[in-house]
Amino acid sequence: MTLANKIGTLSLMSCALLASQVTHADNTWGDPEWANSAWYIGGGIGQSKANIDDERIIRSLMDSGASNVTFSSDQRDTAYKLFVGKQLNKNFALEAGYFDLGKFGFKAATTPPGSLNGDVGFRGINLDLLAQLPLSERFSVYGKLGMNYARANAHFNGNRLFALTNPNPSEDKLNAKVGLGLEYKITQALAIRGEAERYRLNDAVNNRGDVDLYSINLVYKLGKPAAKMPVKYIPPPEPVVQQAAPAPVVQAAPPPKPMPVSEKVTFSAEALFDFDKSAVKPDGKRALDELMKSLQGMNTEVMITVGHTDSIGSEEYNQKLSVRRAEAVKAYLVSTGVDATRIYTEGKGEAQAVADNKTSEGRAKNRRVTVEVVGSRR
Repeated sequence: MTLANKIGTLSLMSCALLASQVTHADNTWGDPEWANSAWYIGGGIGQSKANIDDERIIRSLMDSGASNVTFSSDQRDTAYKLFVGKQLNKNFALEAGYFDLGKFGFKAATTPPGSLNGDVGFRGINLDLLAQLPLSERFSVYGKLGMNYARANAHFNGNRLFALTNPNPSEDKLNAKVGLGLEYKITQALAIRGEAERYRLNDAVNNRGDVDLYSINLVYKLGKPAAKMPVKYIPPPEPVVQQAAPAPVVQAAPPPKPMPVSEKVTFSAEALFDFDKSAVKPDGKRALDELMKSLQGMNTEVMITVGHTDSIGSEEYNQKLSVRRAEAVKAYLVSTGVDATRIYTEGKGEAQAVADNKTSEGRAKNRRVTVEVVGSRR
């Protein structure tokens, strides 16, 4: 496959992935773990580099009668790969793929006058175990360890072919493969990776060496993300003990004293904020407006906003994000006319989980902001 064909194939795949994101734009941001499916597909293109054993080739030519050898090699080429993966949990995945590492060649001129030219190409399949460590809601680093089953196809020509036993050898071999990379989540379903890999390979002429691949990859999570709806919870009022009615008196009974009340409303983070953001979005403002309407007629004394996160990312990052989100809710409530001195904020980070952080549903419940209102009603 030519370089133009490789780039064209990956460009078409990239356009298809990006177009699907536009179709589901309303579900782009939310849970950093993709919803509904643990399967993903991807592809990448990059630069490969081989280590050609020039010393062994020169030694073979010298043993065949050459007194001097001039040697040059082309050890770099464009490579591409396609893969499919299965996310086992937050930290581990299995990936299977197809790769084409390109062709690498050499030219040798000898004295007495003679020449030997050759090239070898590698392509095959691989199976890797991927271990991933999230650094934040967007960034993560990962390592790969696996096996590759590759075919090496070599071709040689020139008037020094008698130095070789077979001018067109090929070989299939199972070898090891390792890699390191950095992943950035562009959206909930689309990510980009930069990675470096090393393939252990046999070159079809009884030599084993390494081919390094440095590539840029697109990864697309299969399945449509689950829609996020505002989660509102108002605890039932505490039971009020009814006292016996007083004996009737001639004078009219005084008006009832205001009854102290405390109401707590819980909003999911997705209802108020965009992914990894702390600015209240338009839908979040409407949800807070509904809260303020429900408080009409109430003598509000204190409002407390508390931010919570899931366990994805570092504890320090989650603590700061929860504080920023609590402050953002306060700022909007102040803009609607609430006295700023009556609103207190607090960030709990990931410390007060209400569900299991090992599942996407549990993490969604833990990402929340609570607004507690203390006051009185008549």
